[in-house]
Parts: sequence; structure tokens; C-alpha cells
Amino acid sequence: MSKLDDIKQLYQRYVMPTYAPKLALVRGQGARVWDAEGKTYLDFIAGIAVLNVGHSHPRVVEAIREQAGRLTHVSNLYYTENQGRLARKLSEASLGGKCFFGNSGAEANEGLIKLARLWGHEQGRYEIVCMKNSFHGRTLATAAATGQLKVQKGFEPMPEGFRHAEFNDIASVRAQVNEKTVAVLLEAVQGEGGVLPADPEFMRSVRALCDEKNLLMLCDEVQCGMGRTGHWFGYQAYASAPDAFSVAKALGSGYPIGAIVASPKLSDVFQPGNHASTFGGTPLACAAALATMETIEEENLIERARTVGADFAKRLRKLAKGRDHVLDVRGRGFMLGIVLDRPAQETCARLADNGLLTLATAEKVVRLLPPLNVTDEELDQAIAILDRWL
Repeated sequence: MSKLDDIKQLYQRYVMPTYAPKLALVRGQGARVWDAEGKTYLDFIAGIAVLNVGHSHPRVVEAIREQAGRLTHVSNLYYTENQGRLARKLSEASLGGKCFFGNSGAEANEGLIKLARLWGHEQGRYEIVCMKNSFHGRTLATAAATGQLKVQKGFEPMPEGFRHAEFNDIASVRAQVNEKTVAVLLEAVQGEGGVLPADPEFMRSVRALCDEKNLLMLCDEVQCGMGRTGHWFGYQAYASAPDAFSVAKALGSGYPIGAIVASPKLSDVFQPGNHASTFGGTPLACAAALATMETIEEENLIERARTVGADFAKRLRKLAKGRDHVLDVRGRGFMLGIVLDRPAQETCARLADNGLLTLATAEKVVRLLPPLNVTDEELDQAIAILDRWL
């Protein structure tokens, strides 16, 4: 029996079947991973936009190792230096306010929802206008906020307080606003919705609408944040800053951590007893996040995502010409989607068989999320595989 079979048997016996994996991955370095049988792959999923600095980056590994030998967890009943340093770094890279730390993107979005509701509570406002085809998580509240019925099916009745508008259609958003509305929540680039960027005019119009109606503008940066789109955060490609946003995934390079980052307007809405997290912002998680942000800065990976990502997108569009089944190539930075006229799952499986890991999303989109430090040679190899097997 192979190593893969051994691992599959363990899963079949002891792990709930919420996913349907085909490979057992045992090692990663940079933009490459190895499976249990020793085969090498280019990893253009990167843990679903988690490993923006690649697998096992030495700086992140050393930061985790060093911190684990000193102090791992004491809870938020005490000050810890790393949490304060990370909050400052996130604040200075974005809105200039304060942060709350949790463990995941769903938890960060759940906290963002609570923050908005608490802000609007005295006026009786609690509804949040979200976008169709959005994705905000798998908890009950974040699933209700998500604009995809498949995420909600079987878990009804969903929590109330969420209305859904058409993405990139300000008239649709305005039509959902009423006296109970407290906020508008959106992604600068819809990841699970098919790698669909917001239009600049739409983002400006959402900001203007929120200012007009005294609503909060909230951004979900869980997938498109941390340099992925060629900016620290996806909203920074637009002249429209939100009042607060969520971040997770690539923040800890695989070590679980999520955060709410607020502008000064919302920085002191939460007070002791309003919200909490036992594991939020541990010294260990914050050490991983600090090392990640420092690596992104020192290796100039945001600029690389913006410029090299744009060049890679051009190469993909050139490759798509003459392939009638490829309808579009879209996205920002190293968050790219190849839109097909057919289900993408079969194409992704074929690419994996030939050494390139990609991800099907929105049924007909092949999503590409390489590490931001993917090498030019690795991009050339990916293009060669796509040219033959797309």
C-alpha cells in the first residue's frame, strides 16, 4: 500500500468529509510542493492565497521557531509586545486606526459584522448590504452575508440582517438601503465569485453613498489583501478607503491569524466585554505575521505582484487567443482568473496531472494564486504547462 493510500485511509476513517482531496502533499519550498509519492508541482494555489511569501520562507520559519521557544500564549488578559507591534504595522500600512485580532477570515468578518452592528445599535440599524457572488466565510453570520445560495443551503433559517445587491451596480446597492441599514460590505476583488475586480467608479460610488447615508463602508480583504493585488490591501487600488476591513489568510503565512483593521472613526467602538478571542493575536501568531510583513517589504513583493503580475496576465491573454473555450483573463496582480466556457474542474485536474496546481472557482474560472515571490523561471514553466493543457 502506498503512502497516499495510508493517508487516505486515515482521512476516510477519522476526518469529516468536508473536502474531496486527490493529493497528499508532504513538503513545500517557495512555489513548489511535493506529494507523498515524490512528485513535484508548481503550487499556484498557495494554500488559497495564504502563502504569499511561499512555502517555508526561512524568515517566517525562524520567527515561529524562536518565538515558540520563548512564549506561545498567555491570552489577551495580558499585554504582549508582538501584538502591539503588529497592530501598529497594519495600521500604518492602511487606515491609521486600531486592530482586533482573531484566528481566521471568517472570524475577522464575524467581528466586522459585530462592530458595525454595535456602531449602529442606538439608531436601530443593523442590516448590512452585501454583494451577490461574494464570499465572507462559513460561520452562520458570514454564510448569511455571503451572496451564494450554495453556501447557505441546508443551514436555513439563516441569521437575518443581510441584503444582497449586484456587484459593480451602484443602483442595485442603493435600492437595498433602508432605515435599518448600517453598512455596505464588499470585496475589492471577488475571489470565490470568479476573480472579479470592482470597477473604480463602483468603489467611488459606494464610498459616496455611505457618506451620504451615514453608513459604514467595510471591505473584506481576506483573500485579496497582503500584497496579492499589487497593494497591501485591494481597496488601495481605488481612491475609496473603507471605514474598516478584515484580513487573514496570508497575514500569518499559514499560521492561523485574522484581524479587523479600523479607521479612527471605529477604533474605540469595541470596549471590554463587547468582543473577545482566546487565541486572537497570540505572541506566536503575531511573530509569524510580523515576519511575513517584513519579508513582503524587504523583498519588494508588492511591486513584484503589481508589475510581474500584470506581465503574467498579458502572457495569459496572449495564450488565450485562438482558444475559443477561453472567454477572458481577469484579476489584479497575482490574483488572476482564466474564464472558460465550460466547467473548470476538469481543466484544473488536467493541469495538476501535469505539474501545475490551480483552483476552480465560480464553476467556470481557473484561479491562479502563485506566491508573490514566484520566480520568472517558474512563471515560464507555468505558461508552458498552460499552453499545452489548458
